[in-house]
Amino acid sequence: MMSKPSIAEAYAYCLQLARSHYENFPVASLLLPKRLRQPVCVIYAFARTADDFADEGDAEQITRLSQLNAYSAALAKIADKSYQGDNPIFIALADVIEQHHLPFSLFEDLLTAFKQDVVKSRYANFDEVLDYCRYSANPVGRLLLHLDAQDTEIQLQQSDAICSALQLINFYQDIEQDYVEQDRVYIPLDELHAAKLTETDLVKPDTKRIATLLRALYRRTAIMMQEGFPLGVSLKGPMGWEVRAMTLGGIQTLALLAKQSNHQLLTRPRLSRKMVLGILLKSMSKRVYKKECERLLSLSDV
Repeated sequence: MMSKPSIAEAYAYCLQLARSHYENFPVASLLLPKRLRQPVCVIYAFARTADDFADEGDAEQITRLSQLNAYSAALAKIADKSYQGDNPIFIALADVIEQHHLPFSLFEDLLTAFKQDVVKSRYANFDEVLDYCRYSANPVGRLLLHLDAQDTEIQLQQSDAICSALQLINFYQDIEQDYVEQDRVYIPLDELHAAKLTETDLVKPDTKRIATLLRALYRRTAIMMQEGFPLGVSLKGPMGWEVRAMTLGGIQTLALLAKQSNHQLLTRPRLSRKMVLGILLKSMSKRVYKKECERLLSLSDV
């Protein structure tokens, strides 16, 4: 019988898991304060594995929900300090939550989103999409702010706007993949039908028919970024640089989406190395970051 992992072994496991996955926005980036890289990797390990329960493999719905409910049960045991399991993710997570006084509700919110992915694949209107973002994306930003003790109410609200916008931008990049591979549609059905469109119109090679609808969604998302990007100006230290880079990366991606022709809106934009370097450099200065956000968001075609 294998022994229960030590705290050090549990952290090492989470770090290795985080490093083994590719994401559009780097996990535990070198821009983060060094003291927060381990906690961020633990949070990522929790979210990544739970998300895989919802999305990966060919398990039945009941199995996926059972796995996610087991995560909820383990989280509840951490909350009442009775967790005795040997899962390294929860061993490390219990330590992170205790050390940084993180709200348990934010972790349960993430699980709510993953459970919703198992049972819900269509969204009646934009409010329903935003409600999903509230659970799937916003907790991540809030956890980062809580970790760095920069979590005033206005900062949390700005973080919510950024995180929801980033989630929406991911949806717009993955319309075809979500529909074909997961049978999911995150475009509001009421707006789709009002435009006299069907779901299959969303994945036709020529996207001219859906261009008006998508561009309206791009503009709505740009407004959310407009509300949120000042967060990067108010945050201090490395965390500020990290948030500025992530925010500017999302805004740049949105601008690239909007620049595409009406016939090619399903083409996933890629940030070149030159663009990524430019984002990092521009994010070093709060003044330059603010100016660049305003410039990209004011483009007439966004």
